[in-house]
Amino acid sequence: MIYYNSKNWHRAIFLVHRSDTFRALVPYLLLMLLYSTGVVYAEKTLLHLPPDSFLRNTPTMHTLLGFAISMLLVFRTNTAYDRWWEGRKLWGSLVNNSRNLALKLAAMLPEADGGARVFFRQAIPLYAQVLQKHLLKDTTRFALDEGAHPELPDLDRAQHGPNKVAESLYAKVYALHREGLLSGEQLILLNGELSAFTDVCGACERIKNTPIPYSYSAFIKKFIFIYVATLPFGFTFTLSYYTVPVTLFIFYVLASLELIAEEIEDPFGHDTNDLPMQKMADNIRGNVEGILR
Repeated sequence: MIYYNSKNWHRAIFLVHRSDTFRALVPYLLLMLLYSTGVVYAEKTLLHLPPDSFLRNTPTMHTLLGFAISMLLVFRTNTAYDRWWEGRKLWGSLVNNSRNLALKLAAMLPEADGGARVFFRQAIPLYAQVLQKHLLKDTTRFALDEGAHPELPDLDRAQHGPNKVAESLYAKVYALHREGLLSGEQLILLNGELSAFTDVCGACERIKNTPIPYSYSAFIKKFIFIYVATLPFGFTFTLSYYTVPVTLFIFYVLASLELIAEEIEDPFGHDTNDLPMQKMADNIRGNVEGILR
């Protein structure tokens, strides 16, 4: 995740960082440069189209379609950001849940029982670390995919790491209850935090293995391509060769919005703007170790 000063316009405008959409779009911008230049040259030099050609009215079509494509892109980016923000809220709840469980155990467990404290001091932060690795695995991403993945031979046999850690937490708590170190009322109080771990994991998996429907994503890309590819035909009559930079700029804006949506719709990855899960897991470890001393 990039931490930045939102008031620093100079850095936002002139600094090109490695996740900037311009870098990803360079090949397509060069292709669009050649294409739009060829269209303008053909209309002005080769075909000698008259000023009253039917192609002169195509900008009217683009004006009408521009509103539709803007609404589609707004909905697309909002949907992607909602997924990103939901992922952030889930990891925030994981941080709070880990703290609450550690605080309750610190108050319930006797000071003399250092073994149980050591166990929970290690096991509670371990859940966040295992969950991070679980969400980064391709087996998690393709868990609901109907297609075969021979490149992932252990897709169906992969062990669920977070469940193993949650199972050990449950087992330890119930063992302490059987030993008389935790009462039935205390067991009920701990149950909410214990079950919340799996709730967070399940919600994160839902985001990870349920992408935006392919038909919707493919339609937006095709719409952008057709919209931009037809721009030079009409604007040549009014802008001449200025049509080329105008077409490039419009394509850059529309394609960049789609690329941004693609990046943030999966917040559990290695992209620059993905969630800093490792840092949050480290914060959980530091908090829990400070509580269960």
